[in-house]
Amino acid sequence: MATRTTLSAKRTAKALARIHAAQIEVAARYVGDSGARQPVHTVYGGAHLFTRDTARKLGELALRALDTYAPDPATFAEIVGAPAALATTVHERVRAKLVREAVEDFRIDFEDGYGNRPDDEEDGHAAAAAAEVAAGLDAGTLPPFLGIRIKPFSRELAARSIRTLDVFLTELCAATEGRLPENFVVTLPKITSVADVETLVWILGALEERLELDAGALKLEIMVETTHCILDPRGRSMLPRLLDAAAGRMVAAHFGTYDYTANCDITAAHQRMGHPACDFAKHLMKVAFAQTGVMLSDGATNIMPVAPHRGALTDDQQRANRDAVFSAWRLHAADVRHSLVNGFYQGWDLHPAQLPTRYGAVYGFFLEGLAAASSRLKNFVDKAAQATLIGDVFDDAATGQGLLNYFLRGISCGAVREEEALATGLSLEEIRGRSFVKILDGRRAAAAPATPGA
Repeated sequence: MATRTTLSAKRTAKALARIHAAQIEVAARYVGDSGARQPVHTVYGGAHLFTRDTARKLGELALRALDTYAPDPATFAEIVGAPAALATTVHERVRAKLVREAVEDFRIDFEDGYGNRPDDEEDGHAAAAAAEVAAGLDAGTLPPFLGIRIKPFSRELAARSIRTLDVFLTELCAATEGRLPENFVVTLPKITSVADVETLVWILGALEERLELDAGALKLEIMVETTHCILDPRGRSMLPRLLDAAAGRMVAAHFGTYDYTANCDITAAHQRMGHPACDFAKHLMKVAFAQTGVMLSDGATNIMPVAPHRGALTDDQQRANRDAVFSAWRLHAADVRHSLVNGFYQGWDLHPAQLPTRYGAVYGFFLEGLAAASSRLKNFVDKAAQATLIGDVFDDAATGQGLLNYFLRGISCGAVREEEALATGLSLEEIRGRSFVKILDGRRAAAAPATPGA
């Protein structure tokens, strides 16, 4: 018996055309996470202090802090909250990371970490920083990610901000013949309107043209540290419009804990990364930038692990030093874990002695979930591959990529070894491909029957 329908073929086709058009528009904006490497932190430092060897020097100081205050795995694991069973693994891998690549991302700062100085002085520091970057590029001493934070585009500071960016890039391109460091980015702080980002995009385009750089070579990241970014005067979130205004240049959005909480009129005693006001703002960032390819970063812990006593120390002074460092380390590790649990896999570090706890908390987080994640990804890949092979529709590639990204993040920062990821049932070649869709395509091709006569 034939079934009956009411809609004509023409009306059904019209409805499907509207759906497909909307899907194309959504796919263009929500490109998904590519699986590209994201640094686990950004270290900020005043531009006047930056040298080609800054990353190496910070690593040496971080290693000294670890060896001084937590040379044994059990102590370190307790501080960073790692399971006792993983203590030795975490400690060994963190120490190896500090030797090999202590700084993943560094921001040469002309804002809060630099202050306001006479124009001649800032011009000189911008040129000097560019020369050091060029020298580090030649020597291979720069971290994998690098950028410059300019001043905000406020009425008082916009002219200075633009000039600093101009001087820095002009001097850098002159010294390198137009070669930029890998993963170079320009950071714009304290955004209060969409015009801030639109203006920076226009400036970057003009600089690319005059400096003979490829169009789009200069990328930007925004700082979400004003309430204006969260809710504009018309009651809308500004975040999606900032992404539109960036015109394909935005690679990251960083949360500014202390400026944001100050904007919210929260007293200094309660300005902390885990404050509910911060979690609210960061959750909106997650929603606004989900599946857009924009990497998110949390803010910084501003209690530094610094010993109060120096020189020849009494037993009481040594104990006081250890207590001060341990207290700051525990706070920092707790903040890092809070960020990770809430899907922020990157944060700021302000002091070299924070690097051990940054990696300790990150490594503990990834390693303690390794077995469960391996099992889940293996089951997911098997299910997806089976559906594809028998002709069923499988449209949950974003979830598969998200599961794969767990391992890509863990491997790229040194927490997880590639061989440990083989428990997922994936090959090293598949893992290194960094794409869940390509994994499925490869398995489908491998399982397809051979063409007769081929």
